[in-house]
Amino acid sequence: MSASAESTPAERFAAAKSRRGTPRLQDFREGLRFDLDPFQIEACQSLEAGRSVLVAAPTGAGKTIVAEFAVHLALAHNRAKVFYTTPMKALSNQKFSELTAEHGADKIGLLTGDSNINSQARVVVMTTEVLRNMLYADSPLLRDLAYVVMDEVHYLADRFRGAVWEEVIIHLPQDVRMVSLSATVSNAEEFGDWLQAVRGDTDVIVSEERPVPLEQHVLVRSKLLDLFETSTLVHGEGSDARVNPELTRLTGASSRADSGYRSSHGGRPGRSKRRELDHRSRHATSGGSSTNEDATRLFGDRMGRGDIVKLLRSRNLLPAIFFVFSRVGCDAAVEQVARSGIRLTEGWERDEIRALVEERCRAIPDSDLAVLGYWGFLDGLERGLAAHHAGMLPIFKEIVEELFQRKLLKVVFATETLALGVNMPARTVVIEKLEKFNGEARVPLTPGEYTQLTGRAGRRGIDVEGHAVIQWAGGVDPRAVASLASRRTYPLHSSFRPTYNMAVNLIQQFGRTRTREILEQSFAQFQADRAVVDLAHRVRKQEEALSGYAEAMTCHLGDFREYSSLRRELADLERKNARSEGRGPGEHERRGDRDRRQRQIADLRKRMKQHPCHACAEREAHARWAERWWRLKRDTDQLRSQISGRTGAVAQIFDRVTDVLLELGYLTASEQPGGGELEVTASGRVLMRIYGERDLLVSECLRRGLWDDLDAAGLAALASSLVYEPRREGSDAGERLPRGTFRAALEATEAVWEEIQSLELAHRLPEGTAPSPGMALATQRWAQGAALDLVLRDAELAAGDFVRWMKQAVDLLDQISLVADGPVGRRARQAIDSIRRGIVDYSGLS
Repeated sequence: MSASAESTPAERFAAAKSRRGTPRLQDFREGLRFDLDPFQIEACQSLEAGRSVLVAAPTGAGKTIVAEFAVHLALAHNRAKVFYTTPMKALSNQKFSELTAEHGADKIGLLTGDSNINSQARVVVMTTEVLRNMLYADSPLLRDLAYVVMDEVHYLADRFRGAVWEEVIIHLPQDVRMVSLSATVSNAEEFGDWLQAVRGDTDVIVSEERPVPLEQHVLVRSKLLDLFETSTLVHGEGSDARVNPELTRLTGASSRADSGYRSSHGGRPGRSKRRELDHRSRHATSGGSSTNEDATRLFGDRMGRGDIVKLLRSRNLLPAIFFVFSRVGCDAAVEQVARSGIRLTEGWERDEIRALVEERCRAIPDSDLAVLGYWGFLDGLERGLAAHHAGMLPIFKEIVEELFQRKLLKVVFATETLALGVNMPARTVVIEKLEKFNGEARVPLTPGEYTQLTGRAGRRGIDVEGHAVIQWAGGVDPRAVASLASRRTYPLHSSFRPTYNMAVNLIQQFGRTRTREILEQSFAQFQADRAVVDLAHRVRKQEEALSGYAEAMTCHLGDFREYSSLRRELADLERKNARSEGRGPGEHERRGDRDRRQRQIADLRKRMKQHPCHACAEREAHARWAERWWRLKRDTDQLRSQISGRTGAVAQIFDRVTDVLLELGYLTASEQPGGGELEVTASGRVLMRIYGERDLLVSECLRRGLWDDLDAAGLAALASSLVYEPRREGSDAGERLPRGTFRAALEATEAVWEEIQSLELAHRLPEGTAPSPGMALATQRWAQGAALDLVLRDAELAAGDFVRWMKQAVDLLDQISLVADGPVGRRARQAIDSIRRGIVDYSGLS
């Protein structure tokens, strides 16, 4: 690569020296169609120098080029291997396809639980759980492993699956170099310090610069206004930028008009008026023009989706992703825009779309296509419109992703899951609301979530800038929007905690003592220890303040702390007495309790009057200082308690987990001299191979033979009850259960779960969740060969959800087939074969 003609001699010399020191990087750069950004060069240089790297950069900044350089380094050696891990099967499939196109099918493999393709390859793409399981099993595939890429490593904050990332990081052989790729997090240096502590030489490379600048807009009525006076937000700018005065004026006037409307109708509208507003709102947002005048009066003329699409097309702001925080909302949005008659594609594009869709769906019978809404799906695609959410059939989602990447789709209505790594950048991102339902309540978007969503705006090498459009609603303050859009706080917090499976695997490999030391290396403990340092600093400062307060309340007549203690005790008793006397006649406490308290009060008053400090002229001034002392002492004692609880917190949980396993016979005390060590029993060796939220429950049921009488379909139904989690509490169709032996097996399983819960409670471990048989009947019927429409109606689930839960049931059945003796193992394999049919089997790679 030639140096720029405008660079200085010193810069050209430094560049030449750098190239001589990194020949592999020079080879790699010469094979690219573009030059690398400074952060990419820095990270690649670290890798070539034999160091691990943590790269934290915005979505779309090009972090994966560093991972591709790790692949380049490995393939330059005779035998070195790379494992490329991702948090989701869909991402693994996408990366597998990209690397296969780049390096050829013979060099790339895929392992996701569902797929096992060329696992002996030099480069293997896999989910993080697969690598964790390989480490515990000491898989021969780990031989010659040189690099592990951990894409989307910030997933370790995920409360359900995050522990897997920490397990992998801790247990990888020390000579394996790690390439950790993360979204921009505000504590990247802290995370990097931990990686340095547990992995050795690790460089932290942080870039907050977006490769494509982002312009922020607010859509008020039909006007698209810049959010800031200077609208472009490149990196970190905006926190000091002024909100567009026109936006403030316009939204302020709208808010006053809304307020005036409410007050002119007696404040909050009545029930009939609210129904009218809801009705008009639905029509207004569906693009209907007949209600525009009413919408203007009631809602400030919030544009319908069809009109927004037309506006974006007129401004050359397509393709666009609309983030709609509801699956039903995504599907309804496609229908709304299609009903408005919009067609965003040319004839040749429609031909390409239809050809690709027909090719991908050829294996699906027409009867199933009808159930899946195929014809409406295809009509939307041909118009350039699609939804994208977890409820869709995986192959439909893959079609949407490919068509969008090929620029054949112009508008996608998606839930926020699209923002988590799938390669679908757009020119514009539209956010309809600044709040979402989190499963329990409607909550505001966080700055981190906003950053993740708007990270999709701007296609590198295609767009000069990306655009974020927020649809304004009454009551939204532009300054709050500006704060959300300009902050970059996205802290990474560990969700790590020891599990039963983890405990038996680590004890088998390292013994109890060494395992406790290993767990102390977790990021969870690292963060707790750092918090302890801060807490200890606060304790020291408060202890200094306590000394000052103690000095201020010192009395020359006696011990004022003792005197103030009597005063506080007396005040507490008098408050209790007053509350007792204020109760109704049926609520009075026993006369003996009341009399005893009266005697205590009289005794305390007598002791107070006899205390030397009672006669002090400055008694009340001393008392005010004493009250401050007591309040600060209580706070300081709480901080000390927190310090005590956090020091060694992870190892303490591990000890409680091992106590449960000892009590149930999965571990036993070692007979070797020295004591204190534990050994894994035969039952424990079964538990070592059961992974998942209910690992101990599965192992215990197998050990007790509770599923021996189940047929294949019944075992499939039971497996679904152990993996399924209803989206909303109370949505489990528990009364609709399979008949026969299933019910007895489920009752026995639930009884064991209750036993385990009691044990966990006794050992101060957090409660788990009970089995959820809401999909049991649907699973049994599916395993028995029932038609798709009947099964989806039984399950009350979208096709994509049904496929996902069936694949998780298959994962569990596969584990059972490997560890269970005799008929249960055989029936587990039969159950897998009976589930893997139809949409579960032809749902694409994911």
